[in-house]
Amino acid sequence: MLDRFLFIFFFTYSAFAIDFLFNSFTSNDLIFTGDARVESSAVTLTSNDVPFSIGRAFYPNSIVKLNNNTFSSFSTSFVFSIRPEISTSPGFGLAFVISNTTVPRGALSGQYFGVFDNSSINTAGPLLVVEFDTGRNPEFNDPDANHIGIDLNSVESVESHVAGFYNSTTGEFIPVQMRSGSNIRAWIEFDGMRSGINVTIAPVGVSRPSKPLISFYSPIISNYVSSSMFVGFSASRTGWKEAQRILAWSLSDEGFARDINTSSLPTLRPQSSSSSSLSSGVKAGIIVICITIPILLASVYWFWLKKRRPNKDDEDHKIQDWELEYWPHRFAYEELARATKGFSKDELLGSGGFGEVYKGTLANNIEIAVKCVNHDSNQGFREFMAEISSIGRLQHRNLVHIQGWCKKGRELMLVYDYMPNGSFNGWIFSKSRPLMGWEGRVQVLQDVAEGLSYLHHGWDHLVLHRDIKTSNILLDSGMRGRLGDFGLAKLYKHGQAPATTRLVGTIGYMAPELVFTSFTTASDVYSFGVVVLEAACGRRPTHLLSEDDPPLIDWVRGLLAEGRLLDAADWRLGGEYNKDDMELVLNLGLRCCNPDPQLRPTMKEVVAALSTVATLPFSSGLLPVFPSGNTSVTGDESTVSKLSCMTDPGPRT
Repeated sequence: MLDRFLFIFFFTYSAFAIDFLFNSFTSNDLIFTGDARVESSAVTLTSNDVPFSIGRAFYPNSIVKLNNNTFSSFSTSFVFSIRPEISTSPGFGLAFVISNTTVPRGALSGQYFGVFDNSSINTAGPLLVVEFDTGRNPEFNDPDANHIGIDLNSVESVESHVAGFYNSTTGEFIPVQMRSGSNIRAWIEFDGMRSGINVTIAPVGVSRPSKPLISFYSPIISNYVSSSMFVGFSASRTGWKEAQRILAWSLSDEGFARDINTSSLPTLRPQSSSSSSLSSGVKAGIIVICITIPILLASVYWFWLKKRRPNKDDEDHKIQDWELEYWPHRFAYEELARATKGFSKDELLGSGGFGEVYKGTLANNIEIAVKCVNHDSNQGFREFMAEISSIGRLQHRNLVHIQGWCKKGRELMLVYDYMPNGSFNGWIFSKSRPLMGWEGRVQVLQDVAEGLSYLHHGWDHLVLHRDIKTSNILLDSGMRGRLGDFGLAKLYKHGQAPATTRLVGTIGYMAPELVFTSFTTASDVYSFGVVVLEAACGRRPTHLLSEDDPPLIDWVRGLLAEGRLLDAADWRLGGEYNKDDMELVLNLGLRCCNPDPQLRPTMKEVVAALSTVATLPFSSGLLPVFPSGNTSVTGDESTVSKLSCMTDPGPRT
């Protein structure tokens, strides 16, 4: 394959050859825009001091040109490093960009890499991007939170693969964690003659793999490259800090890019905040002691456990007394394995930080969704089961029902009702589905409001969901909305105030007071208000129309102040809605998102307000049912956590 590229380079020689190698950078080497800059001889793309930071660095001369109706080819290699400030925070990544401008119009921060404007509308091109994505956004069909993709005028990749490389000797695929802060090298070849692109990565110190990670050839590539294109890098983030750096870069449009001397590059992994003045001998002694003592203790503990612990498989199948105390409906592992065809990839519906979700069919032909979750300890598992068992007793037509569970080793499998029409999010934003009309959106909002009101007011405990968003709202076979993904709950006794724990939820949906206080019913109402505005406006909560525009809530609030509230309505609806109803829904969304939690309505009041909005019967045929084979059952996993809370912080009304 490499020989073929060399042959192609000779036949696509451009009139003005470009060949460069940067083993380090100065501020004069590239065109820097936004927050990009040079620090310690490396390109740093975003700033920790600026929320919604965007930074780009481009080579000053355009390199891809048309010669006799044939595009120039080029080869490039670079070393990058991505390191989050908090390892569990949402990721963003960086992008290698081929663009006709160094400042893409309307580009947004966060998951848009600072080059795209909106996933539902193709960016004004031409624009070809190789994304090194460290965040998972199911609405963009991301495979996971650590992948590489090829994007053509849209943040939704036409080709993607989990980050890693193929061993040149054995052919084995070896994953590479891009957020480790380690130096990673990438190789990209653009084949102008045959409209193709190859992408390869490997950790620094590993020889270049012979097989590319991605090899994408298609005539459509020619639609996304013009006669004069710039090449460079772009990255962006929201409130979570993530350092995205380029340490070295080489490129040539005459042959293979020159080799980079990686031995002299800095390593930007986290360093200890304190230094030691101890001698090397003392340090060595401490290291030996620190290693030896844990090994001895672990050995003693292992022998003690071996004598005391029964067979592991027997333990997995044994129903213990405490299990019956909480919830008797335990599935056999073999039953779930048969239902999911051995947890086949063909039955995989989605995956994320908490595991994978499979579609299954039981022996009685009932369809289920099986969510696999890893747990760390027996004590943690027991507490976990106590919490989800209580949630499992919830019965409401607008909640996704948990049918049961299964345990094998450290893995817990939760069995849910299968929702054949996927998420509410997909019916508003996905390009592969029909757009849901106004009546359908209002009906789903009414359904979810009733389900959430039941959690807050209708049960013998008060349940806080803590992660309400459009992707956690699922649609059943009748296109009715059900609130899902609240199975991982936390239980408190009546009258017990919830402890303030680590911040959980999803960016854009979390109430502002959660930075200082624990979750309440009002914080759930805030999240629901964001969903209401998202459904009415057809705009994601963190989506910015431009770099200067405010997020969704502030945008709608500003239009209300200007007397132009209806301008916030989703333009794709074509005005097919009652204006009074649209104003009511928009005002309700803003009330739910009031910065003062004391001024937000209760879910009982929300249900009453939505009941006044007219909807059409679903038998009208306005909403076609999407085939069940292309749906999902869980919300996206791009959350800080999927834990929920169950508590009674005070008197209920």
